[in-house]
Amino acid sequence: MNNGVLKNGITIKNKLGDKHLFKISRFKEKIKRTKPHKHDGYYEIIYLQEGEGFHWIDTEKYAVNPPEIYFLKPGCLHCWQFTAIPKGFVVLFKESYFDLVKEAYLLELINQLNSKERLPFSEDFSPNFLLEEILKEYQNNSTFSRHIIHGYLRVLFSKLLEQTRAPYKDIKNAQLLYNQFLRMLEANNIKFKSVKDVAGALHVSPQYLNAICRKYSEKSAGQHLNDQLILEAKRYILHTEKTISEIAYLLDFSDPSYFVKFFKKHTRLTPGQFRRQYFQ
Repeated sequence: MNNGVLKNGITIKNKLGDKHLFKISRFKEKIKRTKPHKHDGYYEIIYLQEGEGFHWIDTEKYAVNPPEIYFLKPGCLHCWQFTAIPKGFVVLFKESYFDLVKEAYLLELINQLNSKERLPFSEDFSPNFLLEEILKEYQNNSTFSRHIIHGYLRVLFSKLLEQTRAPYKDIKNAQLLYNQFLRMLEANNIKFKSVKDVAGALHVSPQYLNAICRKYSEKSAGQHLNDQLILEAKRYILHTEKTISEIAYLLDFSDPSYFVKFFKKHTRLTPGQFRRQYFQ
């Protein structure tokens, strides 16, 4: 199990390991400050019943205010700074834990939760019972435990989506492709250098990918690539001590000055101004 490989100044964690697809546990009940780290190919649902402190998720700093739920997707960078003992649950899973055909509805619930990091929920909903039952079945590991867990996860995802007040959408093949495109960007970060590269990985033409992106987001595929590159740049700027020149080369910019211009074009701030804005 890979619990902390340093890559270009950012820790990459895989709490599941290569052979495990799902895990649930209670949140570690101790005051701690974690280093900024990314998830390596898995989702994480965190339910906090108690605790105080702060939670960084990419460029957002949230004050911990239990009870609350966080939904973190693959490639997301986050860290904790607790000032009081936390209590709750942590659920980890990979997409491959679900059958792509028979459990497409579960994957679509996950896709629709993807747009949220901190999930609101009303006082009349508590995930405690569902998470306790999932934990019990996970520890039981009986013949039917996997089926029972999947049933509870369907209820959990549906209830969480219901709390966001966003109705479930029965999506079409074109939107499935668009969702797959977004997941590939998130998981591979800056691996794709052009629309042609990512379209080839999806086995579609660049023109078709652009049309799909504009239909569901009003952005071109190229704009999505730029957005992902800016997000990755912000992660390095905020969560490492690397210089702007070092970050530029890590992101495959041949000239740091071009990186500065690119960043300012998309954020209206230079990388240095962006860093000072958070740490002045």
